[in-house]
Amino acid sequence: MTEKNSIRIAYIGGGSHNFGWQLISALSAEELEGVVMLYDIDKQSALENEVIGNKMREQEGNKSDVVYITAETLDDALVDADFVIISIAEGTLDEKINDIYLPEKFGIVQSTAENAGPGAIIRALRTIPAMMKIGEAIKKKCPDAWVINLSNPMNISLMTLYDVFPEIKAFGSTNETFASAELVADFVSKDSNLPRVHRKEIKTNLVGINGFSFFTEMSYNGEDITEIYRKFNKNFSEMGYERHTNEFKNNPQASGNLVKFDMFMRYNAVSAADDRHVAECCPPWYLSTQKNAAAWKIGMINSNYLKRRKLELSDAAKKLMNGETELKIGYGGTDIVNIIKALMGKKNLITNVDTINKGQATNLPIGAIVQTNALFAKNSVKPVLSGDLPEELSAMALRQILNQKIVMKSAKEKDLDIAFNAFLNEPLMTLPIDSATELYKEMLSGIRSHLIYYCN
Repeated sequence: MTEKNSIRIAYIGGGSHNFGWQLISALSAEELEGVVMLYDIDKQSALENEVIGNKMREQEGNKSDVVYITAETLDDALVDADFVIISIAEGTLDEKINDIYLPEKFGIVQSTAENAGPGAIIRALRTIPAMMKIGEAIKKKCPDAWVINLSNPMNISLMTLYDVFPEIKAFGSTNETFASAELVADFVSKDSNLPRVHRKEIKTNLVGINGFSFFTEMSYNGEDITEIYRKFNKNFSEMGYERHTNEFKNNPQASGNLVKFDMFMRYNAVSAADDRHVAECCPPWYLSTQKNAAAWKIGMINSNYLKRRKLELSDAAKKLMNGETELKIGYGGTDIVNIIKALMGKKNLITNVDTINKGQATNLPIGAIVQTNALFAKNSVKPVLSGDLPEELSAMALRQILNQKIVMKSAKEKDLDIAFNAFLNEPLMTLPIDSATELYKEMLSGIRSHLIYYCN
């Protein structure tokens, strides 16, 4: 690990019109120099981000001297990397739509199909071979690099990297906990008639798994704020709490927080993940039908949104490249650049991490991928001892952990029948076995090109 300001980042999935722009924006606010190598199977998108990133160097207020270069191959991107950021979404737009649409034909409603639900099993099966290739390339080209995974399914992606390269210095990072911390901060502000409290001022104890993690303790200025949260949770438990009324109807990343409020009343812990992810880890309490999901004010991914979003981002990319618009310097919605600075030894940082459980989540299995807070410092990631997840919640988390283990077994043995057992065991799976079998076969048929690995 270099002790200089200069860094070399390999960004796998570097054509992203989402996190890619967040990274460019965040790096622009830092006094760092170096190179970001952009690699994407969609080379044109990576080239667009190369132009957008390098334009940022000329923008007023830019502090960094970071050059963006599109790599021809995965290996080229990884050579001598200090950091590797993996942000891939394996599969075509139609395949991602089918993750949602095909189960719904059989009456199974999902909100994301990213980490849980039958669609997530299929997503995992097509992601594993891609992650194997990336892990093997990292082992060959930059074995000492810190590897930050942003890809879903998060746990499956990390399990694959660890399996291919056990010594890899990899962990997962997510911004999914930030909205929950902001909600808590809003309630503290309302209770104290204070100016807006920032989410970073709220200290939490985080424990669970990606998409199903919880704050079991919360404080502000050293004072426990659980009772403040409880009061507002009760006040909004029927109507919900939204920044923009009914935004969830058109924005899958918005919600009324009704699932969060319901879970707190049941289990006395605040869900750190958003409603759409938490709901998929539960039986179909919140997602039995589209009408039921709407009643719980859950934002739902659908084909219209995915297609519209793709067009919107493509148009936004053209405007950024042409200089019609500019990225804001210093995007604050990701901790990735702060994590990189901490690992370089420039600062210490406590934020969330997804990594192997070595006892930090005390009542979840050792060796499972869990989500807790961690202390990031020079060349070091140390998960914080987070204690127990409430037993009722740990039982639901355990179901997901074991399902993920079954999917990995399926990949290692190249036996798709094994993965079907995980498919059957998803909490949202309510079909009889014959119908579930039909659905599984239809979904596998839709990702045939990704299944070559399982046939060799």
